[in-house]
Amino acid sequence: MISALLVLLVCELAGNALHQMLGLPVPGPVIGMSILAAALAFRKGGASSRSPITGSLERTAETLIRHMGLLFVPAGVGLIAEVGVLRSEWLPIAAGLIGSTLLSLAVTGLVMHWSIRRRASRRSPDTVHDLERG
Repeated sequence: MISALLVLLVCELAGNALHQMLGLPVPGPVIGMSILAAALAFRKGGASSRSPITGSLERTAETLIRHMGLLFVPAGVGLIAEVGVLRSEWLPIAAGLIGSTLLSLAVTGLVMHWSIRRRASRRSPDTVHDLERG
């Protein structure tokens, strides 16, 4: 588990370094997890290869996910600590939450629609017409 946590921390540090050096608009931990995902996807032997570090990463990730609720405690404490700001700025916060949720749903729907049509067109041209009718 220590080696897997080390891999996770190194990826996060690399993401933070890239964020700082390049001034990217994406948070460093997101960049780091993208680096980890790319490394796992393109590792030697393909996606099906199992190394000791891969198994350790899997067990560590499952443990972290199992205890995900604990990771939200600091965010909840931060919300309570900033209740004054929430009271005074509730309208823009609510608009941002609702707007971003609707935008996310729309983009997800469009991407799913596009990917289903693309996958169906690879199978046969008739399938696309069936999808349009039904």
